[in-house]
Amino acid sequence: MISLDRQLPEEPLDGVEYHCIDLMDAKATHALFEQLAPQAVVSLAAMAVPFMAPEEVLLHTNATIAHNVTSAAVESGATRVVLASSPSIMGYGSPGGWVPEKLPLDENEVPKPWHAYGLSKFVAEQIAAMFAAKMGPASSVKFASFRPCYVIAEEEWAGAPTQQGHTVAERLQDPRLSAPALFNYVDARDVADFLLVLLERFDRVENGSVFFVGAKDAMATRPLAELIPEIYPELEDVAAGLTTDSPAFSIQKARDVLGWEPKRSWRSELKATV
Repeated sequence: MISLDRQLPEEPLDGVEYHCIDLMDAKATHALFEQLAPQAVVSLAAMAVPFMAPEEVLLHTNATIAHNVTSAAVESGATRVVLASSPSIMGYGSPGGWVPEKLPLDENEVPKPWHAYGLSKFVAEQIAAMFAAKMGPASSVKFASFRPCYVIAEEEWAGAPTQQGHTVAERLQDPRLSAPALFNYVDARDVADFLLVLLERFDRVENGSVFFVGAKDAMATRPLAELIPEIYPELEDVAAGLTTDSPAFSIQKARDVLGWEPKRSWRSELKATV
């Protein structure tokens, strides 16, 4: 495995080859990819959360890196290219209002991003689709994008703060903390498992496909059919079917196409008391 980043990690992992590079530099990116000649590329790079930088910087950075990496991967001979997207492209939380056609959301729902981060991730998906169209259906080079839900790392199950500063237990105790993301989440190990399955079974994937990657349940102690209308009354009708522990994001496509299934839930992984 090869890792590319601007800095070396403080605790490098055994079996990983590390390279320092600024992926905003197209020439340097192409040169390094030509040297490494990877067979498969997974692009997770760039700014990870909305509003962490000025909107124009965030959009330019994420879109540029997605294009540079995909272009360099193709020219260096890679046959499988995967780009990280985000569920936030769907548009939930928009200050202008948001009501989807249905819940749970699936890959057929049209994205309606309302901030630069969401737009940048939608652009990443379109870059994958663009290269798929450019290469044509007969090409041996395959592209896909995936939308990982709110990622929870192992240490966060044990009580470490999540990316928004709250613990998992706090997010479960106070539904308003998880509500902005419609109670979506996924264990980081399940995301890694998804990527390994995707790379292994790419022959099953329609070129340029997109997948939601989430847990099999919602991060909530009550059914979303009850919780969502309490916080977002305008979503009462579309949330009515989210009974028991059903999430607001469907992973059925990943199940059907790849045979992938998440193995971890907050119910089995959480070490702190709710």
